[in-house]
Amino acid sequence: MKVLFEILVAIVLHPIATILAILNILGRDDLAGKKLIWGIVCVIPIGPILYVTVGGGALW
Repeated sequence: MKVLFEILVAIVLHPIATILAILNILGRDDLAGKKLIWGIVCVIPIGPILYVTVGGGALW
């Protein structure tokens, strides 16, 4: 039952995290040529987590 709940939560939260990460990427000026790369990475399910931990993204 826990696994099913975790899967459902991930299905709901991943699109929200992806949209927020892409909006943040578009608003940043310090990513010059890396915006496209981070945008593509954010579509992959682990992308938003990588963006916040490695890419210097901030949680709002």
